[in-house]
Amino acid sequence: MLSFFKVNAVYQIFSLLILLILIRVPVYLVGLPELIPELQWMLVGEQINKGFVMYSEIWDNTAPLSALVYAGLDGIFGRSQTVYQLAALAVASFQVIYFNVVINNRDIFAKRNYVPGLIYLLFLNISFDCCTLSPVLMATTFVLMAFGTMVRQISRLQATDEVFEIGFLIGVASLFYPPACIFILWAVASMLFFSGATLRQHSLSIFGFLFPLLLTALFFYLDGTFEAFSRNFISSVFQIRQYNLNDFKTLLATLLLPFGLGILGFLRLVNAFGFNNFQIRCQQVMMLWAIAGIVSIGLMPFLAPMQFIIFVPAWAFFTINFFNTFKKQWLAELIFLGTFGAILLIHYQAVYATGSEGFVQLKNLKLGQKTDIKIQNKRVLVLGDGMEEYKNNYAATPYLNWNLAKYELENLDNYDNVISILRNFEKDSPEIIIDKVNLAPKLFKRIPALERRYKLVEKGVYKRV
Repeated sequence: MLSFFKVNAVYQIFSLLILLILIRVPVYLVGLPELIPELQWMLVGEQINKGFVMYSEIWDNTAPLSALVYAGLDGIFGRSQTVYQLAALAVASFQVIYFNVVINNRDIFAKRNYVPGLIYLLFLNISFDCCTLSPVLMATTFVLMAFGTMVRQISRLQATDEVFEIGFLIGVASLFYPPACIFILWAVASMLFFSGATLRQHSLSIFGFLFPLLLTALFFYLDGTFEAFSRNFISSVFQIRQYNLNDFKTLLATLLLPFGLGILGFLRLVNAFGFNNFQIRCQQVMMLWAIAGIVSIGLMPFLAPMQFIIFVPAWAFFTINFFNTFKKQWLAELIFLGTFGAILLIHYQAVYATGSEGFVQLKNLKLGQKTDIKIQNKRVLVLGDGMEEYKNNYAATPYLNWNLAKYELENLDNYDNVISILRNFEKDSPEIIIDKVNLAPKLFKRIPALERRYKLVEKGVYKRV
């Protein structure tokens, strides 16, 4: 397979796209498992299209531009997992082609071929959850474009005012996926060490980064919802996460191959020779990318293979070096085929395996298929963790994200919170309240007007009368 894509011909672009589609068709046919964050994104899009304002009337920490995309998809197609998958396929296709074009056009490696795109698309399929339109997938597109501009800068003797574009693209990426903001440090360090940028140009790149962020903050300020924007989005980025040990086990199994190959490729560069100064600088820039990615892990909202898509350009870059340094091409081909098969095995088994057969199933990420509560097509409020009850229903009240909502709903001794809750119920009253944390009795005691509106129909379920 490596030898086939080493042929430098334009038709190989179509070969890459066909291969990407062929890899994903088997999981499309059987149907990808529904994911908890995926349903959450769909609910955000629905609520925005109903006229509710993000962060003040929709309590969720989805980034502004991601929320805007989900609202657009919902407005055109409604709640559709298939649309998310097709949109993700389109974004992945662009990234594969763009990465390969940048590598070839700038002669970052000695020979021009389509192996970079081949390895990139393989690492984009390390897990089935990478097949949906996640914020990190959209953000990686813009950071990758910033890399393309960065490469142009370091190929010249002096940096130009295009450095504004680098900062701007990273700023836009941060509005899709907040941990991407770490990559402004990657950009500054890369320009400082490898581009000969002046103080003015560094300032220009930082301004480019801040420009879209400040415009977004200004929008919410003029809308009178900046406080909600700060509380539900900005502050949530820096909250301490609590991760399940099973998340780490799953990640270790899923990410072992790409991380391992990337590290081996990097180690081979230590004793490698034959690269010109520009190519060495590109390698160092990508090393800084990997470091920025590691730092960004601390800002990830949850742990899942999809969150590590931001590492794919670095993995692919160093893995290319790993396979290019083999003197025996048959051995490189054999190792690549083994890697290809192992990654697809991990990808497919999580979809096809049932029960405890699979070793990497991402159970903590999948939407539960069973719930004791049989409610459909109702406007629902869920008090507690979990999104299963929203699967066949609609969200009511701003309290979509329990991690954000509980600070108000559980602090009922605060008079301002009580008033806010009552107003939110009056504006968007749920037909059903599903109480998983036994909060409703205390809520009704503090707000008797709500108690008169709802009656207990079964354990933990209240219906509006």
